[in-house]
Amino acid sequence: MREFTNVSVNALANVYFDGRVVSHTVQFPDGTKKTLGILFPGTYKFKTEAPELMEIIDGSCEISIDGSDTTRFIPTDESFNVDGNSGFTITVNSGTCQYICSYL
Repeated sequence: MREFTNVSVNALANVYFDGRVVSHTVQFPDGTKKTLGILFPGTYKFKTEAPELMEIIDGSCEISIDGSDTTRFIPTDESFNVDGNSGFTITVNSGTCQYICSYL
């Protein structure tokens, strides 16, 4: 789903890595939240508190989940999960990569 209705959006952006990763938080009536973001070329390390579902909605990336020795290519319209209290490294080699992050 790439369009959401009846939500609140925080207009103040979450800006990481000197502006190379930017997202906005969307709050749903049931209290759940998602972030909608864009990553520019580079490699970024993120930590997680809650489990996350990362859906790549445009572009592509490579990811490595903490504790894994493998790197996985994630194209448009594919997703990956990350456990809570964990982390992942994400690399965008060219162009941009847009995502929806759901906190589970």
